[in-house]
Amino acid sequence: MTNGGGASAVLAFDLGASSGRALIGELAEEAGGLRTLRVTEIHRFSNRAIHVGDHLHWDTLRLLHEMKQGIRQAFKLGYAPVSLGIDTWGVDFGLLDANGELIGNPYHYRDPQTEGLIDEVASLVGREELFRQGGLQLMAFNTIYQLYAMRKANSPKLDIAKTLLLTPDLLAYLLTGVRVCEFTMATTTQLFHPERRKWNTELMERLGIPPGLFLDPIRPGTAIGPLTPAVQAELGVPPVEVIAVGTHDTESAVAAVPAEDPEFAYLVCGTWSLLGTELPGPHLTPETMEAEFSNEGGVGDTYQLLKNIMGLWILQECKREWDERGAEISFEQLVAEAEASEPFRSLIDPDDSRFYAPGGMNEKVRSYCAETGQAVPRTEGETARCILESLALRYRQALELAEGLTGRSFMALHMVGGGIQNKLLCRMTADALNRPVHAGPVEASAIGNMLLQLIALGRCADLAEARRLVAASFPVETHRPSGDSRRWNDPYERFKKLRGDRP
Repeated sequence: MTNGGGASAVLAFDLGASSGRALIGELAEEAGGLRTLRVTEIHRFSNRAIHVGDHLHWDTLRLLHEMKQGIRQAFKLGYAPVSLGIDTWGVDFGLLDANGELIGNPYHYRDPQTEGLIDEVASLVGREELFRQGGLQLMAFNTIYQLYAMRKANSPKLDIAKTLLLTPDLLAYLLTGVRVCEFTMATTTQLFHPERRKWNTELMERLGIPPGLFLDPIRPGTAIGPLTPAVQAELGVPPVEVIAVGTHDTESAVAAVPAEDPEFAYLVCGTWSLLGTELPGPHLTPETMEAEFSNEGGVGDTYQLLKNIMGLWILQECKREWDERGAEISFEQLVAEAEASEPFRSLIDPDDSRFYAPGGMNEKVRSYCAETGQAVPRTEGETARCILESLALRYRQALELAEGLTGRSFMALHMVGGGIQNKLLCRMTADALNRPVHAGPVEASAIGNMLLQLIALGRCADLAEARRLVAASFPVETHRPSGDSRRWNDPYERFKKLRGDRP
């Protein structure tokens, strides 16, 4: 195989909470002069959390190894990419010592060390101040609580650390030897002031977090540098340029939303669900804080006003347990069984804290239903239907909140990410919202990663042109309400009561 794009080929690493992928993007000229982006997956690998004692860690060096295999594979297949970019989940980080070596294994955001720390930090700073100065929903996995937990535990890692690198910046450093901090990832820490657009050193000092660990952020689309000579020699490849894309995978995914209207609503659907809208700046009102929305930095000098929702994690964990018991039910079978099950038999609050940690997820769903006086799911299909209907109702609630906060009226919802392959969830969402759902593209984070590389290389002028390229390159399936959306209204009222009318 040889690449057809020549100097237009780029390599994207898209790392999620359970797996990672290497994908090639090539610009192609179609009939009539239309440009399209062709995407090919060339390497896929697992990303499993590792339990060590009482802690949960990422296997960072294994991820580095797999990324090297992806680079090698790209050249083995004849693509010769001129650049590469890395996007990952947010908040997590590694610490480097004075010699530039990684200090220990980075913690996983689901590590239990941060339990109870939201209230403790809020008692020191105040919830309103934490939101105003950080812009984020107060969630236990945010970087601020991870670092506070380490300080509280008198971790020697903080005493010897010289530099903090967020996950994609850490992986880029291990490939290039260059230390940077990319803007979109910086905004996931709750330590970056969204109005001042710089690190909140006063808050760090108040919590005993060393401000000197943090590098000044760079803009998405900034070139970091080439692969080190050692990496080039190891892999037998030329000095590929590494570009800091929108390294937070959510922001890369939003960059790939093929919306024509600049005031659009999106749902990035995967292990997590992120529902929101793109704004020119942060939205830091008391109402935004009460609604538990976050302000995350986006690409193209934007901010994302979004709601974090637990997402398909709950169903993924249930399926993992069924597989371990020998059921070996495919997602396709699971969706078919869910569709055949009785509707609205039971509902859960996807954001209930019991669903956050891995393990025992089926029992957690059953116990939630029993405690709230609902029918307890008996089969895999009933469990899946309960989860999917609850997610669709949560999306409706979040979209209504977004409209109330911004004063915008969204005629449709753009849904991107791996979750759109679950067409039952897409249809349920259209019915719950009573408005169309435009589903696609699936590989949104990787595509957004590629778009920022193409902009940095001068192959796309700006984000607007890049989104037009997405629209020309990838199919979008529109799911329209079935015409009987009113049957979702009573379950929606039930759902809100289950949540105690929380936002």
